[in-house]
Amino acid sequence: MSDTPFGFGLPPEEPENGDDGKKKGGDRPEGGQGPANPFGFGGAPGGGDNPFAAMFGSLNPTDLGAAFQQLGQMLSYEGGPVNWDMAKQIARQTVAQGTADGRKDASVSAGERAAVEEAVRLADLWLDGVTSLPSGSGTAVAWSRAEWVEATLPVWRDLVDPVAERVGAAMGDVLPEEMQAMAGPLLGMMRSMGGAMFGTQIGQAVGVLAGEVVGSTDIGLPLGPAGKAALLPVNIEALGSGLGVPLDQVRLYLALREAAHQRLFAHVPWLRSHLFGAVEGYARGIKVDTSKLEDVVGQLDPAHPEQMQEALQQGMFQPEDTPEQKAALARLETALALVEGWVDAVVHAAAAPHLPSAGALRETLRRRRASGGPAEQTFATLIGLELRPRRLRDASRLWASLTDARGMEGRDALWAHPDMLPTASDLDDPDGFVHREHLDFSELDKMLGEAAKGKDAAKDAKDAEKRDTGDNGDDESGKGGDETR
Repeated sequence: MSDTPFGFGLPPEEPENGDDGKKKGGDRPEGGQGPANPFGFGGAPGGGDNPFAAMFGSLNPTDLGAAFQQLGQMLSYEGGPVNWDMAKQIARQTVAQGTADGRKDASVSAGERAAVEEAVRLADLWLDGVTSLPSGSGTAVAWSRAEWVEATLPVWRDLVDPVAERVGAAMGDVLPEEMQAMAGPLLGMMRSMGGAMFGTQIGQAVGVLAGEVVGSTDIGLPLGPAGKAALLPVNIEALGSGLGVPLDQVRLYLALREAAHQRLFAHVPWLRSHLFGAVEGYARGIKVDTSKLEDVVGQLDPAHPEQMQEALQQGMFQPEDTPEQKAALARLETALALVEGWVDAVVHAAAAPHLPSAGALRETLRRRRASGGPAEQTFATLIGLELRPRRLRDASRLWASLTDARGMEGRDALWAHPDMLPTASDLDDPDGFVHREHLDFSELDKMLGEAAKGKDAAKDAKDAEKRDTGDNGDDESGKGGDETR
């Protein structure tokens, strides 16, 4: 687990930033906005922990008025447990600053767009030979980092709001009941500030992630619109720059991964809700350390909002150590591992006959994940979940073994029902799962279908009997009664 889970800690420094990253932050002009300053206000010369003191020390009257206006908007936000307006603003500011290697975001050129479309088209052609699931990419698009932020924020909202709602509920519980009515304005301000802190952390994390991801499915969840395969040319170029592999091969391999994800989410109708339901179930088990929250309430000074920021960074919110919460975590980790493992196995089967660098690219992406790539860092920051590379490798090996034993149709048939998928214990013993005798779900579906038909036939007979014995056989009256019910 992350030491600062659930979106409350600042995103970790990029290892390659070093001193250069700090110098770049220090070289920003006064009044500049960025992730180093959680409120987006200008920093005072020499830094300082209090953004308000920094603001007063460095802003001219015009900037000061704008800063107060922004503060008023922050404290008056009533849009829910997270200030998503602030999250979007900070994510866009983070993207605009560029990455540590100096790569800035830029509009996608016509040539880059055409290259992405061609790569996805060819990827789908290759995937047709290694999976029974048809194409799920209605369109292929090339996004800038800013476009990725805009397109994925709605899904981040679905992921984070369940956690933030727990925090909002806890803020109303820290005061005695008889004091809550009198402290209404204070609690309202606290909730607004809590929403702003959430928005700040999420905006920073999403902005940093936008500088790393290469598509819309890097974290194993469908972050973009359904049926839209998306790649980020600027990040693909950055990833491939030190690999010694031609850029077109890197792009094609990543297009294979994106297109494989799209097939899975398009043709396994229950998968999306299953994954997001697992995230929500995990969030419901969050326990708030109310003693820390009470300390913050007792010491809250409107002139020092960083006090709440510091409290949030100290790990005020932790998952409960209960069997239910452990089961929710295992269910979520296993589901994500199965998705990523299937994609890894299918993409390797499709790429190996055509790309000489397929094996090297596969291992590069695995190492990237193992060393704290986008998926691990983002989940650790936002919901306290770290995907374990061992689980991903086990899942990939299991899917490959299933292909050898049952063929691609037998392998892909397991996605027909969530109860047919391997469990966490099956990932520990892939061979045992592959060769185990399974319930024939086709027979079960047939039985369920026949039972449903029998139920419908009984209902039709009952309705016919009502019409025969009803008042003058008034069908229209019967229809109206059914609608009312």
